[in-house]
Amino acid sequence: MAQETINNTKDQQVIIIGGGVCGLAIGWELAEAGKTVTILERGRCGQEATHAAAGMLAAAAECEPGEEQLLQLTRWAQQLWPGYLDRLETSSGQRPDYRDEGTLVVALSRDEVERLRFRHEFQSSLGLPLRWLEAAELRQREPHLRQSAAAAIFSAEDHQVDNRQLAESLKQAYLNAGGSLREECEVEALDCSDPARKRISLGNGDILETKTVVLAAGAWSRGLPGLPEEAMPPVRPLKGQSLALQMVPHSPLLEHVLWTEQIYCVPRLDGRLIIGATVEERGFDDSITAGGIYALIEGARRALPGIEDLPLIECWSGFRPGCRDDAPVLGETAVPGLHLATGHHRNGILLAPVTGHCIAQEILTGALPEAARPFTLARFKPLSARRKKSHLQYQ
Repeated sequence: MAQETINNTKDQQVIIIGGGVCGLAIGWELAEAGKTVTILERGRCGQEATHAAAGMLAAAAECEPGEEQLLQLTRWAQQLWPGYLDRLETSSGQRPDYRDEGTLVVALSRDEVERLRFRHEFQSSLGLPLRWLEAAELRQREPHLRQSAAAAIFSAEDHQVDNRQLAESLKQAYLNAGGSLREECEVEALDCSDPARKRISLGNGDILETKTVVLAAGAWSRGLPGLPEEAMPPVRPLKGQSLALQMVPHSPLLEHVLWTEQIYCVPRLDGRLIIGATVEERGFDDSITAGGIYALIEGARRALPGIEDLPLIECWSGFRPGCRDDAPVLGETAVPGLHLATGHHRNGILLAPVTGHCIAQEILTGALPEAARPFTLARFKPLSARRKKSHLQYQ
């Protein structure tokens, strides 16, 4: 096929590489603001980490020591979600299933109770609205839990959304706003040698030219051919295996999102029970393993013995885009006009509204919103600079 160069510099088109939930959210915000936007997705939109997720919006329950700064971002996202869904329904004509029963983090033994108390004290010290439940009240809320369940933290504001429906709604909202989408479109190379004009080579021979590029390719972001070293995010794939069982919708075993030390369980309105997820350093090996599925089922059975009678309807794996501090990488890089939206780890669904808003605002106004500024690529520079200095000293 003859190579075709498509010059979009004149209309200041924004090209987004990656059609997951964050790429779609950014595209939707920009298209609604009147920008000319094209999303390039090497497969089908929402079929990678977005598809593999469980849709938990768990800013409080998942907060760990060292994530106090990230908590400000996740709590902001959590507050945006109800209004975000209203906007999404208006724009797409679709409303993803959303459940607000809350989240239970459960201790299944006396040893686990002590660790859970430490977690509760830490999270409460940050002002998070949590309640401690003793065994009797816990079983009132979830009577099918194992009788040895000893205590729980209840987080009323940690909700869930159907992530797969969310991807479809975002895609439709983006298209309805005038966005352009190219699926099954492999990006073969990025050329940033001209600061004013980036060239994107596609697998079909086309070359796109534009001033502004957003890299939102999840775990694949670091490996984009031609990505300048100074704009390369320290992102790696963290494999997760998950499965789904089918409950009886009108008589489910579980109503709340449930966490134990081993697994999480997420009940859907259609009766599916999502059980996840392993955390594996396996590169891009997407195989479903007997050990991974056994660990999930055994961990879930330990909390909910009744799952033994439920049909297994689906197993899958996906790749979380992880950084060493488990926080996202957002904003413009040292390469003018090249923006990052990656590294969300386990918070991609939760942070989608904030990611869309922040990257769009940076492109539209030239300034990244204050809440996102601690999460730029620049936070990794001091360490790399020290390593470079040390290397030069010993040459």
